[in-house]
Parts: sequence; structure tokens; C-alpha cells
Amino acid sequence: MADQHDAKLEASPEQLLYANILAKGMYFGLLILLITFVLYAFGIMKPYIPLDEISGYWGYSVHEYLELTKIGTGWSWVGMLQYGDFINFIGIALLAGVTIMCYLAIVPMLLKSNDKVYAILALIEVAVLTLAASGILAVGGH
Repeated sequence: MADQHDAKLEASPEQLLYANILAKGMYFGLLILLITFVLYAFGIMKPYIPLDEISGYWGYSVHEYLELTKIGTGWSWVGMLQYGDFINFIGIALLAGVTIMCYLAIVPMLLKSNDKVYAILALIEVAVLTLAASGILAVGGH
């Protein structure tokens, strides 16, 4: 009985692939975050808002801060990657997107094993996450 129970606890090939991609993506994203933080913290890249001025903005609301600094919202950070305080968004975007890559990677395995329902669910998850990340469905909450 114990052998049957232990056999049921093994991860499927899809779960292992998902976990491997997730682990590698997480480590890569953290490495990018570390590198971009060093570029910012050591002044290798010029920040959009100088470090000696940033505390002056702490008392403002988000709306006031965005107006005063002329910083956009959504994906506008992509146009500001030349600044040290925005380059770290690359690592954040990678960490946020690794789940999408995981789901995409397991779809062929699911189809090969004839798990069409799970493959469709994985593709729907990819669509939902991609749509959410795109900002198309922004409702103004943030």
C-alpha cells in the first residue's frame, strides 16, 4: 500500500518541465535584477531622478508624483531604459513573464500525451496572462 501511495506522488513530465523552466527563469531574472541594481546603485547609469532629489517626492501622491516627474504609466518604462532607475524593470518583466514561458513549453507535451483539455487550459492561461500584461484591459485601478 505504501508503494502505491509513493508512486502517485511522483511529478509528471509536464510538471518537471514547468518547474525546470520556472527555476531557470527565476535565477536568470534575479541575476538581471542584481546586475541592473549594481548599474543603478553604483552610478554606472545615470538615473532619471537623481538620488539626492528622490526623497523630495516621497510626500506626494502617485498621481502628483507622475505629473511632477513626467513619468508615464503602463509600458512607458520601456522608453526609459537608458536610465538606471528604470533598467531594473527588465528583470521584473522577466520574472513576471516566466510563467507564460512555462505554460507555452508544456503545451506540446500535453498535446503529445493527448491531454487536449489541459493543453487548451494552458493556452487560455497564456492568453489571459499576456492580455493582462499588455495593459489592454486596464480599468484604471492602478
